[in-house]
Amino acid sequence: MKIKTKVQLSFMMFLEFFIWGGWFVTMGTFLSQSFNASGYQLGLAYETQSIGAIIAPFIIGLIADRYFSAQKILGFLHIIGGILLYLAGNSDDFLSFYPFVLIYMILYMPTLALVNSVAFRQMEDPSKEFPPIRVFGTIGWIIAGLIIGFLGWESQEIL
Repeated sequence: MKIKTKVQLSFMMFLEFFIWGGWFVTMGTFLSQSFNASGYQLGLAYETQSIGAIIAPFIIGLIADRYFSAQKILGFLHIIGGILLYLAGNSDDFLSFYPFVLIYMILYMPTLALVNSVAFRQMEDPSKEFPPIRVFGTIGWIIAGLIIGFLGWESQEIL
């Protein structure tokens, strides 16, 4: 694989998990401080990941593999996801927040499989080439958490 492709795929993995790490870990703090959310509500909010993971194969299997390229679906899902996260962050209470995060996770979870699909299609030997590329996803998650923690953003309300 060309170095340019390897860098692009690594950056894709970095961004994929940077996005998720940028809000998912700190969602509990945000909900507790902004909405005075109960433990039950926090559980509901985090449960959306599992719901999204259950529904994700249907989105991938029925839409992405048959009708559109993985790259197009990936871009579309992230654009809609960005809008949903913005709306969730501007919610006034948990009841208005929850539908946005639920729909977001239903749309985000398929992107995890899509980035892998995009990466594998570019590789000649995935067993050797994928691990160094995928590690940038973990790095992205960690850096997102460090930045948010360092800047204290998790304890601030989003404008």
